[in-house]
Amino acid sequence: MPHLTQDIHQHRILILDFGSQYTQLIARRIREIGVYCEIWPWDVSAAEILEFKPQGVILSGGPESATTKDGPSARPVVFELGVPVLGICYGLHTMAAQLGGRVEPSDEKEFGYAEVELVHSSGLFDGITDRVGENNNDRLDVWMSHGDKVTRLPHGFTTVASTASAPVCAIADESRHFYGVQFHPEVTHTNKGMEILQRFVLEICHCDAHWTAANIIEDAVSNIRRDVGSDHVLLGLSGGVDSSVVAAMLHEAIGDQLTCIFVDTGLLRYREGDQVMATFARHMGVHVIRVDARERFLTGLKGVEDPEKKRKVIGNLFIDIFEEQAKDCTRSDHDVKWLAQGTIYPDVIESAGSRTGKAHVIKSHHNVGGLPDYMQMKLIEPLRELFKDEVRRIGMQLGLAPEMVHRHPFPGPGLGVRILGEVREEYLEPLAKADHIFIEELRNHDLYDKVSQAFAVFLPVKSVGVVGDQRSYEWVVALRAVETIDFMTAIWSRLPYEFLEKVSLRIINEINGISRVVYDISGKPPATIEWE
Repeated sequence: MPHLTQDIHQHRILILDFGSQYTQLIARRIREIGVYCEIWPWDVSAAEILEFKPQGVILSGGPESATTKDGPSARPVVFELGVPVLGICYGLHTMAAQLGGRVEPSDEKEFGYAEVELVHSSGLFDGITDRVGENNNDRLDVWMSHGDKVTRLPHGFTTVASTASAPVCAIADESRHFYGVQFHPEVTHTNKGMEILQRFVLEICHCDAHWTAANIIEDAVSNIRRDVGSDHVLLGLSGGVDSSVVAAMLHEAIGDQLTCIFVDTGLLRYREGDQVMATFARHMGVHVIRVDARERFLTGLKGVEDPEKKRKVIGNLFIDIFEEQAKDCTRSDHDVKWLAQGTIYPDVIESAGSRTGKAHVIKSHHNVGGLPDYMQMKLIEPLRELFKDEVRRIGMQLGLAPEMVHRHPFPGPGLGVRILGEVREEYLEPLAKADHIFIEELRNHDLYDKVSQAFAVFLPVKSVGVVGDQRSYEWVVALRAVETIDFMTAIWSRLPYEFLEKVSLRIINEINGISRVVYDISGKPPATIEWE
């Protein structure tokens, strides 16, 4: 691999998050362009913004209103840095209000598709168009989501785009390279959104596109070698995408200084334990210790029905077993000083919240924020800066099999939360086989990559059926398949009836004890993707 001479973090964009559900999507688009960026809460200090030294700043959308006195606002330093600024939706509103304009509630709200007319030349839009209108003005097909509108421009700004209900749809101060758009360029429904973001990041902010999979790997491998030296590293290998890519990256960097611990909980996919060992220990030469803990987990889950209690039992047992194995490794090799984790960037973002408490924390992540008190090892997180799609691209670059890199998400507690209620041993094999049949047929029919996540759920209820001219009273399995971009919202997959019929027949014919298969047609919200 060639020596990396360019600092891949040098040219970077700062995204200030005002609470939009699309903020991470903005960052992913910037990364796809090839430029590093970070998401920080809107109330981050001025000193931290100055220290970050961004090439440009993007102000995200958000659920608040700039018409209220206590609405969130950008630090004044953002507009004093001398770098380009792009405000999106709420970001447009707070920029306009903070720089002397006016924002008011709109009588006509816009949610969904809109046609934008470009009414003035602008460095952000020139040459970017979907069509030319009757008056020879360029038009853009965009996606809107707003209830307020700018009614007075700040000094130095010009209106560059409008819609029928939002006369000020995009504004620009070309002398300072400040821009604001009412629509969302980060969503796919805005046809030219990626071109607009590329224009801003590459041409207006003058960023170089050094954020590529090859450069990220080279940078990470170099840092790992520098930090670890001759020490040994321990990694908990789950077989999921994140831990698998961490294993491949560490193996690339330090070879046999890596030891992976694979805890087989007995709650994995069909024959997954053997597949993990075959992939890493035999095919890739990674040192993997397999711990067969099936009986231990089943004993711990006996009589436990509440989903959160099941998660805690599974999580605590995993930590106990990993700690035991870590102590064994440390006793046998005194140089084990590092613990590797598959923390990714969304984990960090969602655990950060807002410095003032005015932004909502989405959820907390156990693997963000340091090591357990009982462990003295130092932490290494090679994927901490990466989104899931970036992790997948890096996995492919490292040579992992596509079916591993692009496999659907699998919950940490595994089948423990896909069996409703108490987890019993007699439920595990039927569920694992049903799930295997569903996934196998999705692949056979070229549907696997068209859905974002698919799985089977074991329902601990029996229904009457007829098997071989005889009455049966057997278990029910539910199938679930969803399509989503960010897993925050999802729609149920409209799989062909003939396909569902085939899967149902296979499950009922090939698995003893199941006589009924149902298909989940709930979206998220109101349902969650997993059942527990």
